[in-house]
Amino acid sequence: MRQITIVGGGQAGLLLAIGLRQQGYRVRLAQNRSADAIRSGKVLSSQCVFATARAEERALGLDLWANSAPAIAGMRLQVAAPDGSGAKAMSFEGLLTGPAHSVDQRLKFPTFMQVFEQKGGSLEICDVGIAELERFAADSDLVVVAAGKAELANLFARDPARSPFDQPMRALALVYVNGMKRHDGPLCVTATLIPGVGELFMIPALTLSGPCDILFFEGIPGGPLDCFDARADVDTQVARVKELIGRFVPWEADRVANITATDANASLVGRFAPAVRHGVGRLPSGDPVLGLADTIALSDPIVGQGANNAIHAAKIYLDAIVARGDAPFDENWMTTTADAAQKRVEASVQWSNMMVLPPPEHAVMLLGKAVGSPTLANRIANGFDEPATILPLFADPAQAAAA
Repeated sequence: MRQITIVGGGQAGLLLAIGLRQQGYRVRLAQNRSADAIRSGKVLSSQCVFATARAEERALGLDLWANSAPAIAGMRLQVAAPDGSGAKAMSFEGLLTGPAHSVDQRLKFPTFMQVFEQKGGSLEICDVGIAELERFAADSDLVVVAAGKAELANLFARDPARSPFDQPMRALALVYVNGMKRHDGPLCVTATLIPGVGELFMIPALTLSGPCDILFFEGIPGGPLDCFDARADVDTQVARVKELIGRFVPWEADRVANITATDANASLVGRFAPAVRHGVGRLPSGDPVLGLADTIALSDPIVGQGANNAIHAAKIYLDAIVARGDAPFDENWMTTTADAAQKRVEASVQWSNMMVLPPPEHAVMLLGKAVGSPTLANRIANGFDEPATILPLFADPAQAAAA
């Protein structure tokens, strides 16, 4: 059976590796940290996996927290008054057709790594650079790069037509917490838009110690939410989060009055420029390698699509590899496969890029209409599962008006 090497043990790389082992391929997964190092390290993200992506994990036997992760039933969207008064301008809830889950990747990835090894996969813990990729290309039928390391990502040329930003559009800061009060009604992700300032997301989640919540600020660079220091301890980050909620989203202050961090590594601060890259990279030797997920389609997390996009892309790659049979994984096949994955997540990328810009009048009107229309509210909520179903409403004033 053919040998495939996957570089990067994140959401996409792990799913592809496990899926290929289930199909009988010889698979090497090269990852720069052990399961124990991931489990005991800093949180990795603020993920939320919606029903369609969960079903794709389930098909691989990997929806492993269905009975333990909080079942997110809906999306609550709130907009603060644009005058900075701290008042709430509008709010609505939309119900999801199937529950979403958020599982701390410090729990998820080590478990998937264990599953991969139990299925006979070869796990190699190493820091992969160009020299290692050359070694892998020499002894593999296919090399897939699913790692965001700059040295590797730079093998894949940036696609300027799909990458409108050359700098970070948000300063990101999150913390996993215990002790947050629940809203009445269905369990929801709460997304609050703060005009001219940024966004706050509150996500029910599962962490190493059990159920929790993720509080996640996205701040416009240089603005008042761009104030987190990555070197600060987690208690300082929690205090800053509470302060900012009291200042910009005061109607949520009571919910966070008694929160504490889930653990000493429960905070994360960073920023990056969204970018789409071409799917095939070329090594100095001339050998081509195939990029996957964030390596070639890195979106701002503003609409919660990162983990979902990774799962969708991994499924497309798995199906394409199996369908290839014994034919060579040549550059034309790589390009076609990467283009199929890019097409699958294109609406998500476009929506993410749209939402980091000041909203056009028709988008604000659309949200206002959803306040009084449960049908529209539900449609918008389920757009987080499949962005292609609602992108036209946000992109086209005529469709927004007709919704």
